[in-house]
Amino acid sequence: MKNAQTPTRREFIRKAASSTFGFTFIPAYLTSARAQSNPKRPPSQRLNLGCIGVGGRGASVISGLCKKGHAVPVALCDVDHERASPVLETYPSAKRFHDFREMFDRVGNDLDAVSIATPDHTHFTSTIQAMSLGKHVYVEKPLAHSFTEAEILIRAEKKFGVVTQMGNQGHTAEGSEQFKRMLSGGVVDDVVKVEAWKSASLWFMDAKKRIKGYPAGQPIPPSLKSWDLWCGPQEVRDFHSLFHPFDWRGFHLYGGGMFGDWGCHIIDYIHHYLELGFPTEISPKLLADYNQVSFPLSSHIEFNFPARGEKKPPLQMVWKAGGQHAPTLDEKYLGGDGIKKLGGAGTLLHRRQGDYLVHRNSHGRPSRLISAEKRDDLESALDPTGPENDHFESFVQAAMGKGKTESPFHVSGPLSQLLSLGVIAEFLNVDLKFDPTTKKFLGNEQANALLSGPEPRKEWAAHYQLA
Repeated sequence: MKNAQTPTRREFIRKAASSTFGFTFIPAYLTSARAQSNPKRPPSQRLNLGCIGVGGRGASVISGLCKKGHAVPVALCDVDHERASPVLETYPSAKRFHDFREMFDRVGNDLDAVSIATPDHTHFTSTIQAMSLGKHVYVEKPLAHSFTEAEILIRAEKKFGVVTQMGNQGHTAEGSEQFKRMLSGGVVDDVVKVEAWKSASLWFMDAKKRIKGYPAGQPIPPSLKSWDLWCGPQEVRDFHSLFHPFDWRGFHLYGGGMFGDWGCHIIDYIHHYLELGFPTEISPKLLADYNQVSFPLSSHIEFNFPARGEKKPPLQMVWKAGGQHAPTLDEKYLGGDGIKKLGGAGTLLHRRQGDYLVHRNSHGRPSRLISAEKRDDLESALDPTGPENDHFESFVQAAMGKGKTESPFHVSGPLSQLLSLGVIAEFLNVDLKFDPTTKKFLGNEQANALLSGPEPRKEWAAHYQLA
């Protein structure tokens, strides 16, 4: 790796510390030199990608971005090349890196956009550096690991003027387009309660697999070139296979548990289209096997949101994960199609009128009505016709100046922040009051400190200096 004070790194630190920095960015795909390295498509029709995190979920992200041939990886970065080997073999001509900072130092001028599919606790550092260098960014959900990190990225989107997209794929799908029609057609007017749920599906939600505290250290696998780099801005604990390659999600230090993970797919539409914003009250009702290291065995949290205008009255959202998670349907709604099974993930929207329920699953799946009476008058509003491009391709096209993304950071950032508030409630296990205007908890300084999380380690501090 280059010395930390190479020109590109110095330039990034200077830009991050300056509140008045401005620049003109000319995307590399508009330069004529690019055509020589990509004879299949002219430069105005191709996006050169730098991919950070290419094993596991990262492989699917890269496949999704490149499947129509409008984007191609020219640089691949992962701390574990053995886990990333399928992608490395698919794109043998792409330059390879372990540290994304070195990737930007050496080939940053060749990149138009960046995909980021690393663990949650390292989303922020690579994302903010990419944005400061004028790169369009697709980052997996949730957007960041803390409320404040998401807040900075929302501001950075406006400041740097780049195209952004968070990887809640259902936000650009038939279900999302249908929900827009339902909103304009009055189907989801006057919603006063939302039940949201997710079945147990991760190790920490299996009583037989749970552990007390952090796991004991294990030898670092030879393929993992830098455990320190994997830990990123967080403290460096002893390596264990529960952290890498996947099960990190169960620890507060690195992930967001079930709410921080699946909440992005389950409450996405409700949060955005019903303009929920932030709650005023958050109440953990049941956190089974509660502790402050790993997430609970099962979780039950209630959120209260204020009114947001006409036909958007105060709303209570009930979140349940694991345990007795599925809601019970009132018999008065079952005279129609007799729906009884609601699946392992989803939401039920209750209207003040009590005339029907709106049930949606997760990701991009369409919603359906649960009603004892046939509602032909709402048939057109329930049309599930989807968009022209999916979530990945809409990002690629927007980065090439064609259209816009559906889940840019000013949309996905507040959703991630709401998830952070729920995670803080799971960590503290106390009732919390929140002021949506000041974006602070009322009467709980410990909770306010958790909005930002611990101070980043010294080598990462400059990434947090963007005003």
